[in-house]
Amino acid sequence: MPTPVATSTGAPAAHALRAEWIKLTTLRSLWITPLLALVLTAGVTTAIGAALGDKDHSLTDDPGVGIFYGLNFGQAALICFGILLIGQEFNTRMIDVSFTAVPRRGRLYGAKLTLGALVGLVVGAAGTAGAFAGYAATVPIEWDGPAFVRTAVAGVLYQTLLVVLCLGTAALLGNLTAAMGLLVPSLFLLSPLLSGVPGVRRVVQFLPDRAGQYALRYADDPAVAYGHWTGLLIMALWTALAAYGGLRALRRAT
Repeated sequence: MPTPVATSTGAPAAHALRAEWIKLTTLRSLWITPLLALVLTAGVTTAIGAALGDKDHSLTDDPGVGIFYGLNFGQAALICFGILLIGQEFNTRMIDVSFTAVPRRGRLYGAKLTLGALVGLVVGAAGTAGAFAGYAATVPIEWDGPAFVRTAVAGVLYQTLLVVLCLGTAALLGNLTAAMGLLVPSLFLLSPLLSGVPGVRRVVQFLPDRAGQYALRYADDPAVAYGHWTGLLIMALWTALAAYGGLRALRRAT
């Protein structure tokens, strides 16, 4: 008896997502990196707040800087996580096995993007809550107002978008080493350094991490050409572009 259409089109997608979940929970490199991101984001913020909260005014003049100080370190682990979700399969050629198990590459890629976004969302929510709690325990902070709500929401979404952005870029490049070599130094080191260079900052502020992190700030910066929410939208557009590029590359891969 023929299998019903609903089952043949719906079940494989769920199976693909379940397979990606099994990979995440069984491969140590995959589940350790988001856990490390969570610990660094909340832990470093708490430690810095306790040590310098009453001495370093940059942490208190704009509370967003102090609250997400740990994210500067935690995002390195999130970058690695997004890349590893697909990049390690390219380097070990296990991607061929995945293509055989899930012939529809869009479905396979969609499962990876869904899992990455969900993990990023959970880590983002927990990391943001931990960062706020750690900062509040060490530095006085105002818990009300639109800036607080925006910063909290942006903290969750920034980390979610970052994972998807890195996953899409890794799929586009088709190589773990190339993705690591491009994204880790660019987002963790090069982009923050260039943002302090006069003239260059006008261009760098439109890079995904710079735009997304602007949404985390309480205060307005007259040197930035857009608003806080627009910064998050710019990052979302970069993320969508990377995700689409990754899909096109996977469909052309042999």
